[in-house]
Amino acid sequence: MSEVETKKTQESLQDRLAQVVDLLQRQRIVAGLAERQDGPLPPQGDPQAQQQILVELQRKLDDLHSADVAHILEALPLEDRLTVWQLINVERDGDVLLEVSDSVRETLIADMDDHELLAAAKEMDADELADLAPELPRDVVHELMETLDAQQRERVRSVLSYDEEQVGALMDFEMVTIREDVSLEVVLRYLRRLKELPGHTDKLFVVDYDGILRGVLPIKRLLVNDPEKQVAEVMANDPVSFHPDHDGYEAAQAFQRYDLVSAPVVDKHGKLIGRLTIDEMVDLIREESESEVLNMAGLREEEDIFASVWRSLRNRWSWLAINLITAFISSRVIGLFEGSIEKLVALAALMPIVAGIGGNSGNQTITMIVRAMALDQVSPGNTKRLLRKELIVATVNGLVWGGVIGVVAFLLYHSWSLGVVMTAAMTLNLLLAAFMGVIIPMTLTRFGRDPAMGSSVMITAMTDSGGFFIFLGLATLFLM
Repeated sequence: MSEVETKKTQESLQDRLAQVVDLLQRQRIVAGLAERQDGPLPPQGDPQAQQQILVELQRKLDDLHSADVAHILEALPLEDRLTVWQLINVERDGDVLLEVSDSVRETLIADMDDHELLAAAKEMDADELADLAPELPRDVVHELMETLDAQQRERVRSVLSYDEEQVGALMDFEMVTIREDVSLEVVLRYLRRLKELPGHTDKLFVVDYDGILRGVLPIKRLLVNDPEKQVAEVMANDPVSFHPDHDGYEAAQAFQRYDLVSAPVVDKHGKLIGRLTIDEMVDLIREESESEVLNMAGLREEEDIFASVWRSLRNRWSWLAINLITAFISSRVIGLFEGSIEKLVALAALMPIVAGIGGNSGNQTITMIVRAMALDQVSPGNTKRLLRKELIVATVNGLVWGGVIGVVAFLLYHSWSLGVVMTAAMTLNLLLAAFMGVIIPMTLTRFGRDPAMGSSVMITAMTDSGGFFIFLGLATLFLM
């Protein structure tokens, strides 16, 4: 899709969101008039007018893709969200639930009774049911499992047996398999008899009579080769495949690296048990990116922007508490040099510059390191070289920009020694920022934690307290 088409699609979705919001506001106004009216209702307060607005709103929702409906639900406050949710066609509930974020899905499920949940899950595939099952009430899951046939039940249990970020939890079971000893003409006739192909089918999976994967037949090869040829002559014998216990994020990187649309999942014996598709990989990468952004800001989990005050407080308080402690430490560092600041007031004006530039530089370093770790570009063999490179970059930046601010300090306060102290403090704080920017994510990884978890908070704390100590310490030694 071109940039212009993407922009048009986004604008169209925003226009539809605005239309939905406008209809909801009109409905509230009409409902308010009806409540305040004691006598005969005016036309604008007529219950029939309210119903007409809701019918128009429902019609607009019916015209939207499930993903667009999910976007609209996420952009609405809770009361309006539930109003819209009640207007969505019951047959689409399952599709919409799978599209919305986890936090919003929780509010929608809480508004549904068991019968509605069962109806929404009824048309889902095994992998989709497995995605939704952990968030459903236990009795609903049990009743739902009873309605499945043996094969579906086993597939759901198989997916649920893996961690949510393993390949086994991300694979689906809708795929087309063929034998290698048939002609392409036979394969084409077989495909024509199918009602439709599973989504993202860019290849057919070639298996033997025991279900062992022998290769894949890309659709483009099927279409351009002589129909009389055998599948074995045309198929790719060495496809990229995955095991169900592989890391899903590593699989997503392989999809990006090899431009895959789908790929087979095989067990330890080479038997085909499922497939991965590009849509699941894109969702995984997006969720991983969002998780890293949240973790770097010190947020514990994804947060519905219209969540209750208490829930938002619970999500944010822990790292704010840590931040408060580090801020107190920074204030105590400043307190150690109160005498120096009283003698030279310029120090109070200049020290935020040292801390601020150090924090920005540290965040740049830590972002680069976390990204490199996510892409598996950091290993024990190159850690020292990476650290050395970041320290050199910090030294050059410190000397250049520290020199600039040193000149500014000299021009403002007519003290060349203050300018030199400013340059030295800036350089040393940038070196500290670079060192901690490498060490913090690697230390978190060593302890089995997400390298992005609270990293922004920690690096800011280090560069603030370190920057104050370095600058005020140097000033006390050389200017007092």
